[in-house]
Amino acid sequence: MDDRSLTLDVSILGREYRVACRESERAELLQAVQFIDRRMREIRDAGKVVGSERIAVMAALNIAHELLGVKSGAAATSGFDSGSVQRRISAMQTAIDRAMAEQDKLF
Repeated sequence: MDDRSLTLDVSILGREYRVACRESERAELLQAVQFIDRRMREIRDAGKVVGSERIAVMAALNIAHELLGVKSGAAATSGFDSGSVQRRISAMQTAIDRAMAEQDKLF
């Protein structure tokens, strides 16, 4: 497995971000970007929330609510692998932390 570091340019809700991640995390990071972009667009298009920052917070709250529902055991009987989900979330959090650190350097 190749674990070299790379930098990706991604777009979320029309804003460009430069994200650093390991090669082994690239596919999951791109899936996370698509997921977050889709969720933020759904919130924006519903027209009830205005402003990128507020849309991002609402998307984060919705995603966290869904995650907490899964963690509470709602999906425990369906054969859902919460360990796998937790590992993917941790990888995404690491990638997001790296991306935000890179963004801070730009300003």
